[in-house]
This record gives sequence, C-alpha cells and structure tokens, in this order.
Amino acid sequence: MLETSARLLRLLALLQTPRDWTGSELAERLAVSGRTVRADIERLRALGYPVHATRGSAGGYRLAAGAALPPLLLEDDEAVAVAVGLRTATSGAIAGNEEASLRALAKLEQVMPSRLRHRVGTLQAYTVPVPSDRPGPSVDPDVLTTIAGVCRTRERLRFDYTSHRSSASWREVEPYRLVNWGRRWYLLAWDVEREDWRTFRVDRMLPKVPTGPRFTPRPLPDEDVAAYVSQRVSSAAWRYRARVVVRAPAEEISARVSPAVGVVEAVDDASCVLHTGADTVESLAVHLGLLDADFEVDGPPELVEHLARLARRYGRASGASEGGRMP
Repeated sequence: MLETSARLLRLLALLQTPRDWTGSELAERLAVSGRTVRADIERLRALGYPVHATRGSAGGYRLAAGAALPPLLLEDDEAVAVAVGLRTATSGAIAGNEEASLRALAKLEQVMPSRLRHRVGTLQAYTVPVPSDRPGPSVDPDVLTTIAGVCRTRERLRFDYTSHRSSASWREVEPYRLVNWGRRWYLLAWDVEREDWRTFRVDRMLPKVPTGPRFTPRPLPDEDVAAYVSQRVSSAAWRYRARVVVRAPAEEISARVSPAVGVVEAVDDASCVLHTGADTVESLAVHLGLLDADFEVDGPPELVEHLARLARRYGRASGASEGGRMP
C-alpha cells in the first residue's frame, strides 16, 4: 500500500507539468507496466483528480483544472522560489494579498523539510528591504484579474478613469498588456476614441461590465513593452523637459540612459539628441553630468540658469578662474 501511495504521488507530480504524457512515457518514468499506469490513473480519478485522456499519436494524459486545487508537488528550487515570492508579496501593491500571502507562506513553511526552511530563513535574515518614503497605491485584485482576462480574450474594456490631475473621464480601449513597475500597475491599451496608444494607472480605473466586443489585435507600439510604458509614464510626470545635444555617438549614450529617463536620437556618427526631463532641474543636471560627455542645452531657462550656477561653483572648487589663473 505504501508503495502504491508513493507511486500515485509521483504520477500526480508528473501530470502537474504543462504537457501531455503518453501511457508508455509514464510507465517508463514509474518503472511499471502500462496496465498499472491505467489503474493508477483510475485511482486518481476516484480521488477527484480530473485526469483527461486524448487518443491518437499526439494524445496522452493531462491533469485538467478541477473543482478543488490539488496538492502541489514542488521540487526543492521550486519550493524556495514560491516561498521567496510569497514573502515579497506580503509588502506588494495588490490589496488584500498581504494576509493571503502570509497564510500561504505559513502553510508552505510548515511542510518544508528543514534544509529548505534553512535556505529560506537565511535569505530572509540577511535581506533588508528599503522602505519607500512614497508608498504606492494598492490595486484591487479583482480589477487586475478582470483586465488580464480581457487582454487574453481580446475584448474591449470600458471604464471610468481619474487622471493625475483628478479629472474624471470615461474610456473605451482595446487592452493589450499589464505592466508592473515598482508598486504601480499600468495598462497599455489602444484608446478607441482618441485613436492612439495610451497608458493607464490601474488603481485609477473602475472597469464596467459587461465588457465590449472582441477586437482584432494590432501591432504593439514597441517590442519592448516595459521600456515603452516606463518611458511614457516617466515623461508624463516630468515638470521640466529638455532637448540636449550630446557630443557622443547615440549608441554610447543609449547604453547609459534608461528608457525611463529619456529617448536618444542619432544626429551623426559623433553626436546625438537626448530628449529627457525630471521633476526638478537639480536632478536633471545630475543626470546630464553622469553622461560623461560634452552637451548643450537651450532650455528650459531654469535648467540653463542652474547649469551656469553649477559651472561657476565647480570653477571655484577647482581653483580655476578666467584666463586659467588661480584667484
């Protein structure tokens, strides 16, 4: 009986992988006959596990979704990864996930062998999270799942939206991707009325049901959706914007500038233009200094004035004056 129970657990673990298993493959993995495999499949079905079978050369056995969640059998590295992910989720941006994550983590750690509990405990003991002085908003998990669902089924989404200026509007979009950046969630979608790509903060969305009709997908605005969204989100929040001519090749500056900080356009082999910005001219000047290349700016006036003030300050600090003489 003990041998049969252990074999059933091994069979269940194999069926939980996202693929179809032929009877001969399962028999080889379990070192039993095909008849025993068929008998074990029936035992799992009797226990309530929905094992589906398909005929033909491409057929096989697969564990389908059922009415209840079956026990998950995890490899060592999988168990550690899940535990670390649950611990991270306890401080996540999805409302209500903290308590659920703690309960799931407690159940997982209770059944973990000591060697794995030690690995997870060591990681937690020597990891120090940096507290955020600007905690992000929480997102309703039902809203997230609703949006993810219409992205998958390619259905239009209608929702009320509140902008960062607190102005309310009604939107109808073709949803494509959810992007998680820091503690915020964003939706990349095609705005039907404005006929353009838009990025929406999920915590500011109130979806309406039922959803709209299905749509034919259009090409995404950029293959790197994360970079596209982060750049759009950053630029929307900039208070100061600048067009900077940099005396260096575009590929060299692109390697130093995150898409969230700016967009680089080549001029020739030795220069490029950087479109960037920031909430303060002080931080913008710091970013420009980190380029480690000569550059020219003609605005905004606050930035030009601040750079001139920095130039005089650095000149005094280095002991230089006009004509190259010491003051």
